[in-house]
Amino acid sequence: MVQLRYFASLREQLGTGEEQVELPPNVTDITGLTRWLQTREEPWKSALADSRLHVAINQEIVKPDAAVTDGDEVAWFPPVTGG
Repeated sequence: MVQLRYFASLREQLGTGEEQVELPPNVTDITGLTRWLQTREEPWKSALADSRLHVAINQEIVKPDAAVTDGDEVAWFPPVTGG
């Protein structure tokens, strides 16, 4: 199982702040996980399509090719805005 967390506007768009999922065998990195989640259609497809989203694995910011393994916590959050 992987713990998924969604923060700020993503949480609002998706209607949930967290969930647990079993990784499909072909999902091995952040890009694959994101694409797999987007197959859920809307709102997942558009919410996770923003290339400016930050992703963290076990509370460390990672790049899209970072490996995801069973037991990880993966979090998506939008870029910080100022004002």
